[in-house]
Parts: sequence; structure tokens; C-alpha cells
Amino acid sequence: MRILDVVVAFALVLALGWLAEWMQRKEVYAGAATVVDGDTLLLRGRRIRLEGLDAPELAQSCERDGAAWPCGKTARFALAELVQRGDVFCSASGEDAYGRALARCTVGGVDIAEELVRQGLAVAYGRRGYTAAEAEARAARRGMWAGRFQAPRDYRAAHPRAD
Repeated sequence: MRILDVVVAFALVLALGWLAEWMQRKEVYAGAATVVDGDTLLLRGRRIRLEGLDAPELAQSCERDGAAWPCGKTARFALAELVQRGDVFCSASGEDAYGRALARCTVGGVDIAEELVRQGLAVAYGRRGYTAAEAEARAARRGMWAGRFQAPRDYRAAHPRAD
């Protein structure tokens, strides 16, 4: 019985050590943020791409009631309203292809990406996407879900950036 206790204790110590190491790999950013577009922030000189969502591009339009509306600019405006609530806290877990930190960010305890998806101003994206918030926006016909739109990734494919 004592050997089993020692083995379990050893395994717990190893697991806690691995968890501490993993948590230290995360980059943390905090402070006042400015908005670049519907899913990118600038915080402490670092460009941060919100993880788990895909917002329409700035030049992108969507359709509602047979008329075009600037969903890309609307998404950027909504993000700007969110970050004006106070200091933004981001935990980054890597970088995207453009060198931006990929991060989960909050302001005033609100998950920023989840709120944008819930408002229908972004779609859930990736394996860590906000599918429940998207389903809620879709059911309520909020934002982009009130009409027709091209998925942001499809819009980017049709309108490549000139980097």
C-alpha cells in the first residue's frame, strides 16, 4: 500500500510540474488596447489576434433586408466599444502566420471574442471556437446572421492581401 501511495504522489508532483511549465509558456499582456480590425488588437506594442473567432475583413460588406451594410467596419467598431470598457487582459498561446500573438482576451471579466461572436459580428473559428455563442447569434438572427454574408475566410481567399 505504501508503494502505491509513493507512486501516486510522484505522479502528482510530475503532473503539477508539467502544468506549471505549460502555464509559464503563455505570454500575458494587459493594459489599454487599440483596435486594428474586427479580430486584431494592439496591446503594449504587440499585435494580438483574438483566438476562436473570425471577423469579417474591414472592406467586407454583408447583406441584410436586400441592402449591403459594412459588417467589417461594424465588427471593428464593436471591438473598439468593448476595449474601451477598461484594461484588456490577454493570454497568448502562440502566433499566427502574420506574427500576431494568438490570444484569449477579456475586459471587465467579459471574453471579448465570445461577445463578438454572440453579437453576430464574427463566426466561431478553429477547434477552440465559440460554437455555442455562434448558435445563439444565428438563432436570434443577430449581426451577420440577419441576412447573407460570405464567410471571412472565403472573402480573404477571393480578395488576397498584397503583403
